[in-house]
Amino acid sequence: MANCSDNKSSAGNQQGRPDKQLQQTVSSSLGWYIAGFVDGEGSFNISLRKKQDYKTRWQPVLNFNVSQKDKTILETMLQVFTCGIIKQRKDGLFSFDVTTPSDLCEHIIPFFSKFTFYSKSKCKNFQLFVQACELMNNQEHLQEDGLRKLLIIREKLNQGKGRKRKYSFRDVYPEPSETIRQARYGGKR
Repeated sequence: MANCSDNKSSAGNQQGRPDKQLQQTVSSSLGWYIAGFVDGEGSFNISLRKKQDYKTRWQPVLNFNVSQKDKTILETMLQVFTCGIIKQRKDGLFSFDVTTPSDLCEHIIPFFSKFTFYSKSKCKNFQLFVQACELMNNQEHLQEDGLRKLLIIREKLNQGKGRKRKYSFRDVYPEPSETIRQARYGGKR
């Protein structure tokens, strides 16, 4: 089983100290339960919105979410994280979403830096998400070079079957990019 124990120091140090109140109020059993639940059912994403009034013409949006038929655990997450919203989707499922960058940095990242994931894929996606949050927290995404870095991170996030993206790297940067090819294929053709 893969353990993200090395994430505790790296993720926590990148985004500041974990919230002390969070550490004191969340029992260990509830913290590990939520981490396990999110390991299987949660998602870390970066979406793009076209924005003509932005210098780069694109607004990246960070999102942590969990969807379920029964909203009981989602309500518990809302109480534990003290941020986010629960909404009902068109397909009838309920979704707990956190998109506010400060909430992601101050609540979500410290929580999952303490209560880490076991699956390799969720560990990888969480670490990529932490990098994206740090980049956006430093407002690097407002410049072309920073947006490119963010999109490269995004290309590595949630790889595999079933991943859907409304906009791709090529929508933002239509020219062929050696950098993105290397990010996708590790420098191999």
